[in-house]
Amino acid sequence: MTRPPIVSEQEWRSARDALLVKEKQLTRAQDALAAERRRLPMVRVDRSYRFDGPDGARSLPDLFDGRGQLIVYSFMWHGARDFCPGCSMFTDNIGHLAHLHARDVSMALVSTGPLAEIMPYRRRMGWTIPWYSAPDGDFSRDMGAGDGFALNVFLRDGEDVYRTYVTGGRGVERLGSSWTFLDLAPYGRQETWEDSPGGWPQSRPYRWWRLHDEYDS
Repeated sequence: MTRPPIVSEQEWRSARDALLVKEKQLTRAQDALAAERRRLPMVRVDRSYRFDGPDGARSLPDLFDGRGQLIVYSFMWHGARDFCPGCSMFTDNIGHLAHLHARDVSMALVSTGPLAEIMPYRRRMGWTIPWYSAPDGDFSRDMGAGDGFALNVFLRDGEDVYRTYVTGGRGVERLGSSWTFLDLAPYGRQETWEDSPGGWPQSRPYRWWRLHDEYDS
């Protein structure tokens, strides 16, 4: 195995500083891309969908759980004996949802598998994220997942729901922290440094952060 060269502290620091310039360029480019994403047009979701959950049937507006924004990950389903390791790894990396909830964002998983098979696997993995069954497959097909996976973002205005963003493939690999999910949400992180359309909800950065069990207080 060929390893990088061993150099002095000064040489290492110089190489690290040169790379840091490129990393900051990438961060600024990602911020600009997120600003452009917040200005994407959106499309109204006119079709009604049924989702089965532990507490009964739910509609798409119900998945918002009273919040204004929603992220839905379509979890690939090939049967209870063939759990998708990629989708499972993605779900393992989802942080505590309280931080998303604090910014008016809900998140849920949806699969075409039956609830009777989904719930035991959810318990086995120790996940608490809401997970719903949509066995007819219409939602997955309409939202770009098909027989695979995709992540969709929605905005709600009363009972009207709008699709604002979708990504799949390697587009989901960088996701996992609350910040990366908020960067996909219609209103972003809602912090004053962000380049957002006029009238978007915003507050000073850091001030809204809490321990995940302190938001209600």
